[in-house]
Amino acid sequence: MDYGLSEEQITLRDLARRIAEERILPVRAELDETEEFPWAIMKDLADSDMFRVFVPEEYDGLGGGTLDLCLVVEELSRACSGVAVCYAASALGASAILQFGSEEQKQKYLPDIADGKRLTAFGLTEPTAGSDAAGIRTTAEKVSGGYVLNGTKQFITNGGEAEIYTIIALTDKSKGARGASAFIVEKDTPGFTFGKKEKKMGIRTSATRELIFRDCLVPEENLIGREGMGFVMTMRVLDKSRPGIGAQAVGIAQGALEAAVDYTSQRIQFGHPIISLPVVQDKLADMATQVEAARLLVYGVARTIDSGAKDITEEASMAKVFASDVAMKVTVDAVQVCGGAGYMRDYPLEKMMRDAKITQIYEGSNEVLRNTIAVGLRKRKARRV
Repeated sequence: MDYGLSEEQITLRDLARRIAEERILPVRAELDETEEFPWAIMKDLADSDMFRVFVPEEYDGLGGGTLDLCLVVEELSRACSGVAVCYAASALGASAILQFGSEEQKQKYLPDIADGKRLTAFGLTEPTAGSDAAGIRTTAEKVSGGYVLNGTKQFITNGGEAEIYTIIALTDKSKGARGASAFIVEKDTPGFTFGKKEKKMGIRTSATRELIFRDCLVPEENLIGREGMGFVMTMRVLDKSRPGIGAQAVGIAQGALEAAVDYTSQRIQFGHPIISLPVVQDKLADMATQVEAARLLVYGVARTIDSGAKDITEEASMAKVFASDVAMKVTVDAVQVCGGAGYMRDYPLEKMMRDAKITQIYEGSNEVLRNTIAVGLRKRKARRV
């Protein structure tokens, strides 16, 4: 289909696809098995200027928008979503600085992020605050010269590997969510340590760890924006990042569809390739239709964000929910049409099915985001009355 991409976006997509096919595919199974962080591929992405995509030109970036980032994430995810999320999580970690950081913070951190010299991460989730992002307990006490952080963040993508972290912590516990603030914390800051690397169902090459703060002194100039703006920043950051999860899901689904078509075209049963069977054709047709629908929704929401639209919470949630549900259904169906081979680890489909599941969970579970969409519908109706 013609997705209305510019020449620059087509070039970017094709470059990401080439990296995926030449550098990721050959080591995909090994990375999943060893759970090793893909530093060599991160360097390839940096050398190819992929980390510049989401950074403005004035900070050594390419000035790309949300759609540009989605194109890269989709292509990387088509090969391995574990690798893709290592890349995408750095864009997420940088987002608060990009949207709300001071000029000094941007000049200090963004050029290195654009160069791919330093990965970033976003620290929101806690043992007692997952979907209820307002329930965070990590504190940031104001002291002379800065803030002392105490608490634990859980399930943080790029944890332990990233050099720069955006951390949401309470500067005023009495105000609840309105007392949350955002901070930049560098990896080697005293009092900042990491828990064990989590053992996950999918995206195994991606590093997921606890972030532990024990009397961690953060300089005052590392406060992003103003005190009390942390929760608002978080919601706006996630609004812009959720189409990226949708793109990850689309990439997984596309990869699964392609693998299923390849296998069913070669598998002979009853004297014919099984792709000639109507029951298999029906499943493949539905899978292809669902992938295209998800892609168009993700691209449409990404374009809406790039147009400067502000109120995109429901649309961003729709893109993430629909695409991730499609990824889960398509990977399950792909395993089914490939039968026993689909279930074997020698084939990529079982990995894709495991990887797809997380897209329904992180950056807002689909159940919670459906509530968000419904609340938005009620508000729109009230405005029409």
